[in-house]
Amino acid sequence: MKNKAKLAALASLALASTLAVAQQQGVSKDEIVVGTIQDLSGPIAGYGKQARNGMLLRIQELNEQQGNVNGRKIRLIAEDNGYDPKKAVLAAQKLVNQDKVFIIVGHIGTAQNMAAMPVQFEKNIVNFMPITAAREMYEPLHKLKYSFAATYYDQMRMTLPKLVKEKNAKKVCTLYQDDDFGLEVQRGAEAGLKTINMEVTEKTTYKRGATDFSSQVAKMKASGCDLVVLGTIIRETIGTIAESRKTGFSPVFLGSSAAYTDLIHKLGGKAMDGLYATHTVQHPYLDEAAQPIRFWAAKYQTRFNEDPTVFSVYGYLIMDQFIQAARKAGPNLTTDSFVKAMDSMTFEPDMFGGPRSTYTATKRLGNDQSRLSQIQDGKWKVVSDYIKQP
Repeated sequence: MKNKAKLAALASLALASTLAVAQQQGVSKDEIVVGTIQDLSGPIAGYGKQARNGMLLRIQELNEQQGNVNGRKIRLIAEDNGYDPKKAVLAAQKLVNQDKVFIIVGHIGTAQNMAAMPVQFEKNIVNFMPITAAREMYEPLHKLKYSFAATYYDQMRMTLPKLVKEKNAKKVCTLYQDDDFGLEVQRGAEAGLKTINMEVTEKTTYKRGATDFSSQVAKMKASGCDLVVLGTIIRETIGTIAESRKTGFSPVFLGSSAAYTDLIHKLGGKAMDGLYATHTVQHPYLDEAAQPIRFWAAKYQTRFNEDPTVFSVYGYLIMDQFIQAARKAGPNLTTDSFVKAMDSMTFEPDMFGGPRSTYTATKRLGNDQSRLSQIQDGKWKVVSDYIKQP
């Protein structure tokens, strides 16, 4: 009788375990369904496609070469937000309610994440390492929020005063996108200037998707600004600097990590030389890279027929960190077990030069460090080490 009772108890436990897995959305016996939302058709589609490709490369390594996550393969479903918050909501609804994903990783865009997170949180879906450096990605503290990037606010707050002093700048202007992303850059600039008893001389904005920056440049030129903080991304950065060069306006330009991309100098040409930008992960120039990065890049080139970029690195590292945390969560993968694992995770410095990052139940930003680079002779050159918070 005792043996029968033991067998019955074991069978009950096995059934409970099976039911727990079955009840966890996006997790089956042999698969984890992961969602991502990227701009695949809008103004930053270059970023979005590269981030998605980086994720796919890491999944390919896992599924074909390096085993699995506690017996499970990963399947990625990518949706397009077109860099539009309304489309981001629709994408999140599809992934959460129709595709039944376990988690959403690396969603690109500040306003887009802000719009989509309520859809996810209603269904207990983690927003994992969004590709935006806005403070809202980890504040206020929320069980389902994890962020990896030093914030736009802190990037500007820490870097701008040092650059103002180095360049002996007297008047600082700002040009920023009129949304949550641009406001974070603007607020960081104001906070940084406050520490050296300065204020922004001229604030100018533009709407998402704008292509003409002549009026903004004219305002800043008329104000006599000798340093301009850019809350811009790809074409807005190029358009603003090109218009400035054309009109003889030659301030120091400082962008955030949103403008740190090889597309700036590839598309903008020689006129982009001199631009500064903050960043967290260095662009992988293959002629300068160490052997492990060149090996990684060769795999990327073979798969996608193009060179990797810093956004490819973001996607790759985000997926790698998800894999590490999911493995730590154990065979019974649920949102709760994943959160518990993440809240004790440490990710060591990676081959791309990123700093060490740690997470706890009350610390949902992995690290707060950024560094400064400048475009010199058509390439980003690192000009400072990681700037730590005081």
